[in-house]
Amino acid sequence: MLTYQATMQDLPELAVLFDQYRQFYGQSADLEGALQFLKERFIHRQSVIIVVAKSNGQLIGFTQLYPTFSSISMQRSWILNDLYVSEAFRSVGAGQLLLDAAKQYGEQTEAKGIELSTAIDNKAAQRLYERNGYEKDEAYFHYYRKL
Repeated sequence: MLTYQATMQDLPELAVLFDQYRQFYGQSADLEGALQFLKERFIHRQSVIIVVAKSNGQLIGFTQLYPTFSSISMQRSWILNDLYVSEAFRSVGAGQLLLDAAKQYGEQTEAKGIELSTAIDNKAAQRLYERNGYEKDEAYFHYYRKL
């Protein structure tokens, strides 16, 4: 398996994975919407998408990083908003490779850190994140207002 930063050439296959990811979180299938959403991120350079592929080039997972900034520390951070591995390829190290690549990208961009969140019932993801040094935020409450 290898990881690399996705490009527009990866879009058709990546959109399938992205649509599966959304369905994993209870959304209706919408391949065309997934394709358009990712295309917009590429066009406007609004995120960085790292993929993991088998040796034959087949994409089996991805992570998407969005930039953010800390006013207090005056540094960039990344929000690891999405991480998904096709069900058939879980437990073979693909998620670990994606986290390693995200960390490396964060270091290359001199970021302060990487923030992520996951569903409360996604215990497998929580174990992976905690094994990789991610800590639950005990200092701040996070709020969200739906518009």
